[in-house]
Amino acid sequence: MINIGKIPTKINIFFKEIRIEIKKVNWPTKKETIRYTLITIAFSIAVAMYLGGIDLMFTALLNKFIL
Repeated sequence: MINIGKIPTKINIFFKEIRIEIKKVNWPTKKETIRYTLITIAFSIAVAMYLGGIDLMFTALLNKFIL
């Protein structure tokens, strides 16, 4: 059974532990964040182009042989 009287204390401890853990995080610099964002966008575009090319190829093959 849950002791309702201890809930506010547990919530308080939880948020204190969150603050402690947040201080341990190694946050990236603005330059790193921009670089990683651009890499992610470039990779996403490359994958989209690759999958689009495969889709185009299969569509052409299906239209030629089946339809």
